Amino acid sequence: MDAQLRELIPFLRDRNPQVRQIALSHLLPQTPSGSPHRNIFFAGLQGGGLQAKPKDTDIIRDLKILCRDQLSIAHDAFRALVNLSDSPLIVASLSEPSFLTFLVSYIIHPSSILADLASMLLSNLTSSSAACSALISLHVSIIPGNEFYATQSRCGTSAPPDPYPTGEAKDALALPLLFDAFATVATDSDPSKRKRKGDLHFLASVFANISVPKMLTRNKAPAGRNFLLSAQPVNISNPAELEYPLAKIVSFTEHKDTIRRGGVASTLKNCAFHAPGHKAILSPETEKVAVPPSTTLVPGVDALPYILLPLAGPEEFELEVNLERIITTLRPMLTYDQEKLPEALQFLPPTKMRESDPALRLMHVETLLLLCHTRWGRNYLREHGVYEIIRAAHLAETVDKISEHIERLVTLIKGEEPSDPDELDEGGLETIQDASVGAPEGVERRQITSAPVEEDDEDNKIEEV
Repeated sequence: MDAQLRELIPFLRDRNPQVRQIALSHLLPQTPSGSPHRNIFFAGLQGGGLQAKPKDTDIIRDLKILCRDQLSIAHDAFRALVNLSDSPLIVASLSEPSFLTFLVSYIIHPSSILADLASMLLSNLTSSSAACSALISLHVSIIPGNEFYATQSRCGTSAPPDPYPTGEAKDALALPLLFDAFATVATDSDPSKRKRKGDLHFLASVFANISVPKMLTRNKAPAGRNFLLSAQPVNISNPAELEYPLAKIVSFTEHKDTIRRGGVASTLKNCAFHAPGHKAILSPETEKVAVPPSTTLVPGVDALPYILLPLAGPEEFELEVNLERIITTLRPMLTYDQEKLPEALQFLPPTKMRESDPALRLMHVETLLLLCHTRWGRNYLREHGVYEIIRAAHLAETVDKISEHIERLVTLIKGEEPSDPDELDEGGLETIQDASVGAPEGVERRQITSAPVEEDDEDNKIEEV
């Protein structure tokens, strides 16, 4: 059977598109993990060591080219590469500059029909440190205008704009363009009215991946996380106005798609490991904050409401006191406590539901724990009603591990601060460790590896995701 399948490979380059489609349709079922003849795609590839340039096999090169073909062929080619990209043997080949540039250009162009499959492939690739590094430094060619055009996206399933833009092409950093595409695709709830063909939910996993330290950079803040908490232009046509890229995506923690809200939750948590960025993460947009060592002042991310909303239910928050005493003596205090909550949480409808996925609820609680690692962060959480939200969440929680983490959070928020205001925030740090575990689950056939845990108290360990 191997020999028969190998005989199909030359037909992937046939001039007749029907022949290419038939050959690919017979090879595609062998691409998922565990397929009996999957080895034909990796024959000739070498693992380990350093290579000056990744070497393609004929079939991998053909699949990369077929991603630019007509719709039915490109669809199967993208699917094949998504299935195969769980193998480290193929990642270097798919992360080389020319294909990565095409992939990003294709994703950010609104007319790309298969942008979701391309986003899924990019998500799988960025589980690798090499692909993350390549993506963070990648530049793509665009023609600026009211709606810029990524020139290297042009192919059978991504038509250029009509009329074609007349400006001169220039290179632009790829990451801001991916963030813009991810944020703008969700602005129109009616898919029939929007110009963009894909939902791009899997870009959330890309952002989570680039914000985790990988292998050789384990002891340093990753460049992707630094990008998320650095001053960047709001968009390519308005370079003077600055914002933190993290601010573009925090609002999706309650999105209906699990992949999108899970990737955003993971990215938020990974950024919370960076203590110098806590003030920028929590401060409202009306305040301008710098993330050391930078001195550039940028509007805050205002992430707290979006961390708390998935943990909030329809409860009306009241003090833990007798109702008669509330009426007679403590009514002003009740009003004050209600007003401490972020505005988005003060008048939740009776239909408000908590996050249904326990892994994501845990992630948000862990993010709050990480934000407690500075005195400023603890004070900010106290002053903005976090205790009221997590107290109600604790009463409704059915997962023991989440309840235990909430109890740890309550201890930090309600506990006494050190008497010395200059004392370093070391309390609890022994249980908050960096541990790269890849991006959140949810991509079919995607393999996610975790670093070995050496701590005894594994249940209390917060890991980057």
